[in-house]
Amino acid sequence: MFRNITPVVQRLLLINIAIFLAGNFFIPVLDDWFALYNINSPLFKPFQFLTYMFMHADFWHLFSNMFGLMIFGPILEQFLGPKKLFILWMVCGMGAGVLYSGYTLVQYRNLEDKVLAFESNPDPEYFNRLVIENKGYFTQEVFDFVDQYSRNPQDPAHIQQAEQTLQNILRLQVNQPMVGASGALFGILVAFAMLFPNTQLFLLFPPMPIKAKYLVFFYGAYTIYNVLITNPSDNVAHFAHLSGLVIGAILVYVWKKNRTNFY
Repeated sequence: MFRNITPVVQRLLLINIAIFLAGNFFIPVLDDWFALYNINSPLFKPFQFLTYMFMHADFWHLFSNMFGLMIFGPILEQFLGPKKLFILWMVCGMGAGVLYSGYTLVQYRNLEDKVLAFESNPDPEYFNRLVIENKGYFTQEVFDFVDQYSRNPQDPAHIQQAEQTLQNILRLQVNQPMVGASGALFGILVAFAMLFPNTQLFLLFPPMPIKAKYLVFFYGAYTIYNVLITNPSDNVAHFAHLSGLVIGAILVYVWKKNRTNFY
C-alpha cells in the first residue's frame, strides 16, 4: 500500500503529520494561530482559511483524514494528474472553511439577536427555551438555575445571572475553532464516487462491500441530517463536510465537461 503512494498524496501526508507533531510537542500555540475561528472572534485571521485544514484535534482525527487520503488519493492522482488532485484538495478544504465560516456567522448572529431580545424583555420561559436549544454548553448548575429563575422571574439577581449565562454562550460559540482536513477529504470522496461509481469498497464497520457511489450518498445523507438537527454538543463540523462534498462535485463536473483538459 505504502509503495503506491503518489507524490502529491505523500507530500500532503508528511505536511499534515509534521504540523500535528509540531503543534502537540513543540509549538502548542499553533492551535491558537492556525485553527479557524469565527469571523467575529478576536482570534480570527484570514490566513486561517488555509491553515486550519492542516491542524487536527487529536491523533484519531489526523489518522482518519490521512487514512482516507491514502486510500483514495493515489488513484485519483494517477487519473486526474498531480495538479488537479492538489487543486481538488486545496479548493475543497479552503472552500469548506469559507462556507462553514459563513454558516457559523449566521448562527452566531441568530443567537445574538435572541440574547438581545431576552435582555430587552427578560422572561424565564424564553430563557429556558434558549438553554434547551444550546444545552450542549451547560452543566447541571444552569438547569438548576432555570428552576430558580422560573420561581422568581422578577428578581434582579436572577435576571442578571440569566443575562451573564447567555453572554457566556455567545463567547463560547464565537471562540470555538474548527480544525481538520475533513472538508478536503470529502471532496476527494465525492470525486472518487463520481469517477469510479461502481468500484466495490469493503467497509470495516460494518464489514460489508459497498459501491463507491452508495457510500458517498449515505455519507452525504448522514451529513445533511446532522446539519439540520444542529446539536450544539456535537463538535463535528458537519456543514464543512457537506461543503467539501458539494465543492468537490462541482469541480469534477466542470472537469468532466471539458474533456480536452480532463484527460
